[in-house]
Amino acid sequence: MTVEAVLFLLVLLAALGFFAWQGSVLLRRIRQGKPENRFDHPLDRLGVVLKIAFAQTKLLREPFAGTLHFFIFWGFVILLLAVVESIGEGLAPGFSLSFLGRLYRPLVFVEDCIGALVVVAVTVSILRRLIAPPRRLQVEGHSRLDAVLILGLILTVMVTMFGQNATRILLGRSEADEARVISSALAGAFAGVNPGGLSTWFHCFFWGHMLAVLGFLNYLPSSKHLHIITSIPNVYFSDLGPRGSLKPVDLADETAMKFGATDVVDLTWKQILNGYTCTECGRCTSACPANVTGKLLNPKKIVVDVRARATEREGAVDHQLLDNFISEQELWACTTCMACVQECPVMIEHVDTIVDLRRGLVLNESRFPAELHSTFSNLERNFTPWAFGHAARADWAEGLNVPRMADVGHADMLFWVGCAGAYDARYQKVARAFMQLLTRAGVNFAILGTEEKCTGDPARRMGNEYLAQTLIAENIATLGKYAFAKIAVTCPHCLQALGKEYRAFGGTYDVEHHTVVLRRLIDEGKLKLNSHPNVQIAFHDPCYLGRYHQEYEAPRDVLSRVAGIERLEMRRSRDRSFCCGAGGGRMWMEEREGKRVNLERTEEALATGAGVIGTGCPFCMTMLTDGVKEKERVESVAVKDIAEIVLEACQS
Repeated sequence: MTVEAVLFLLVLLAALGFFAWQGSVLLRRIRQGKPENRFDHPLDRLGVVLKIAFAQTKLLREPFAGTLHFFIFWGFVILLLAVVESIGEGLAPGFSLSFLGRLYRPLVFVEDCIGALVVVAVTVSILRRLIAPPRRLQVEGHSRLDAVLILGLILTVMVTMFGQNATRILLGRSEADEARVISSALAGAFAGVNPGGLSTWFHCFFWGHMLAVLGFLNYLPSSKHLHIITSIPNVYFSDLGPRGSLKPVDLADETAMKFGATDVVDLTWKQILNGYTCTECGRCTSACPANVTGKLLNPKKIVVDVRARATEREGAVDHQLLDNFISEQELWACTTCMACVQECPVMIEHVDTIVDLRRGLVLNESRFPAELHSTFSNLERNFTPWAFGHAARADWAEGLNVPRMADVGHADMLFWVGCAGAYDARYQKVARAFMQLLTRAGVNFAILGTEEKCTGDPARRMGNEYLAQTLIAENIATLGKYAFAKIAVTCPHCLQALGKEYRAFGGTYDVEHHTVVLRRLIDEGKLKLNSHPNVQIAFHDPCYLGRYHQEYEAPRDVLSRVAGIERLEMRRSRDRSFCCGAGGGRMWMEEREGKRVNLERTEEALATGAGVIGTGCPFCMTMLTDGVKEKERVESVAVKDIAEIVLEACQS
């Protein structure tokens, strides 16, 4: 082994040793969190990795930035073999991967082409960062310098790789020269250099290449670009459970010192891994309705704060995550719309962390906005967030001859009316419309009447897990008394609770949103539709129907089946729909910061010029109706539920 090879071996071992030490520190910090099983269903998890990490499907939602990242990512994957070849050459001069035989020429051809694409992508990315960064990347100080430094290192790795290849070709040490099309062209730049000078250039490029690679490797653990290492594991360990479902708190655990979270040790190891995986790309923040309308909440900051606290905690600083890093004001601004989770390219679960911290506030310290005192009290006494007596829960159905489960015992479909359908004067019309449509279609259905209670969804999202689990247990006990095939709901929040979250408590039901039911009844010919008076309708996607249940087409399909209706789309629709502002308990909280979320969404709906704003959620109906009133457009624009529109078509 030559002196240079020995020197290289020592540098390599030192770099790998330092990287291994940094890795052990990272693992120790992640393991501060509570245990959680994310090792099940390995094949399903590999499928998620192939789709999200390798196919880059989430990043490609932004075509320009996504394409740049796609080439940089795959350039790294493919060029790893070039790095391996360089390491081998450093330890044993003349080493190459030519033993791969016929595969070698295609390999070096692809390496050259991909390397050129990476150079272009990185150069464009650097210019984009420095000259015209998008709003979500307009950061100062360390984050901006960090991004440029990382991109600069990547560019150095690529340029020195081409320099190695070009000088190696002229020195006659390269195999498959004809396949290295880019390197061969670059070799012309060194055509007049003598062999001794070429050898010097080759060694400069070699050491520059390897020092850049090893420096890049060891800079990553202290950089926001640590996601290059942690993103694939984070995607692999992403939640495979029902989308958007909160993890139950074991309230019967007598050894628990607290419930919910106030510090990183109260979070799971996966939630801490999320912090060390955040790319700080800002996609979550740019999609967050609270942040967009001027609230303090920044989903990216929440995740980065988890990382900062997990790192700081090793220094025995007398701090905690709650208050010292994340404020109450930030947490209570969240609408739990899941836009942040939808946009995150590395599968970070922001909402779970926010709700766990809300639980810490509510369950341990009884800290929550003053207006929630009455909301929690109403839920405890009247089983609804509003101040209505429980005895009046079925009054909406008086005189309509609606069958009750207590009287019939079984039915094909249980119509879960929900609190809004039972008590809200405007949404009672929706409940009646859907009930009339079920009757017209000959569906054998019934309601629970006064046996029905709030599903507990508002309490769960507001952090009051104890109250939520009380309501869940009581509802499951009631449902267990009767026989039914399906549950139909008009509220997506009830859909989420009954259809997904009750499973963790022993209640497994087949639950459908009323727009799905109506589409089926229309397609089966059980509902006969006439022409609707010509009208333009812009449908607003409820967060809990769209992002939580991936149901975007049923409401649109129903509208498309009614002659005379022209559908219009808002600028942000389907999985990019903008929240109405009422989720996460915000329906019962005052909005004191920035612009009202519902007003932002209403303005977007009005901009379409539609005469009707279509909805499929009681919260959305309330918020959009309020927005239309505030914009003084009540006379020209109506807010209607899909059920009401279908009933009008049946009666016209």
